[in-house]
Amino acid sequence: MQPWQLPLRHAVIFLLLGCGLASAQQGDVVESSAAKFRVETVADGMTNPLAIAKLPDGRFLITERPGRLRIVENGKLLPDPVEGVPEVWAKGQGGLLDVVLHPDYARNGWIYLSFSKPLPKGALTSVIRARLKDNKLVDQETIFDPPADEATGAGVHFGCKLTFDKEGHLFFSIGDRGDVTNPTNNAQRVDNVKGKIHRVMDDGSIPPDNPYANTPGARPTIWCNGNRNPQGLIYDLPSGILWETEHGPRGGDELNIIRKGLNYGWPTITYGINYSGTPITDHTSQDGMEQPITYWTPSLGACGLTVYHGDKFPQWEGNLFAGALALTKIVRAKLDGQKVVEQEDILKGTGRIRDLRVFDDGYLYVVYDNPGKVVRLVPAN
Repeated sequence: MQPWQLPLRHAVIFLLLGCGLASAQQGDVVESSAAKFRVETVADGMTNPLAIAKLPDGRFLITERPGRLRIVENGKLLPDPVEGVPEVWAKGQGGLLDVVLHPDYARNGWIYLSFSKPLPKGALTSVIRARLKDNKLVDQETIFDPPADEATGAGVHFGCKLTFDKEGHLFFSIGDRGDVTNPTNNAQRVDNVKGKIHRVMDDGSIPPDNPYANTPGARPTIWCNGNRNPQGLIYDLPSGILWETEHGPRGGDELNIIRKGLNYGWPTITYGINYSGTPITDHTSQDGMEQPITYWTPSLGACGLTVYHGDKFPQWEGNLFAGALALTKIVRAKLDGQKVVEQEDILKGTGRIRDLRVFDDGYLYVVYDNPGKVVRLVPAN
């Protein structure tokens, strides 16, 4: 059986189309299978930028992993970081992680940040919101304060991406923090916050219809469990689908549709193996556990995820774009409903991609962590 004959939801999806572009530079015209575009630099000179948000006035907010929130204005990175950012645990993969605006930002001015919070036993993912005034965060409120007794000194698997649905719920991801030695792994247990997607109201309160809101001993913020290290999370407003990408170990990075109360399997089932080459489990499926929509071997190092909606690239309308840290590229996935029917690599070999966003201007924004820069893809007319 050839790779393209394998069932889509139960096999590795081999890349059907290729687009090298390892040398794509500022102003180069790139011709992919569905669109021609140029790469424009938005800002550079940053240290490990991880995420980007666009303010209504055209400025950009960019998180840097060491704990700085930067502003780009009129194409220039302002020299002074925003004041008032909480202290972060900037070790390993920890630091200042994601930034998003409240859906009604124009009215309320709320900016949401996720970060690894330092705690006595290490660190764990936290979420705050604040307003920006005169280059300073003010009116800070804690949206999610992690349980101190669940912190660990491991420097891996913090998550943490943020996204809002159309009802104004905030979803955020927390990785399993690298714990696969416990027979009842963190991701499979609902008495801890690790290895999960969480759902809260915009002020951090618990929605009464969360699956574990009234379960004694369970963490009430949990929306689903069995997630290893989700570093891509986007709620697609037109379709109402919550998409997620997560790192597998050696192989088995996943694309999932996240639904209420479901178990996504890690580490009981996986298509990956240990980094040493030894097996994690003999099972790739099990009753009561979800299969990914697709998965990737070798691992992408899946990081950053968006769905394209805009007027600049009508050929890409409704396509998923997944970033890759390890394989240094973007995967464009064409969808037919909830199935991936075609994949294409773009910008291969151009760098470690941390974030992908589409804003109201219709361009696709790409955040690279080293060298630290933000570019956007614009039509080549």
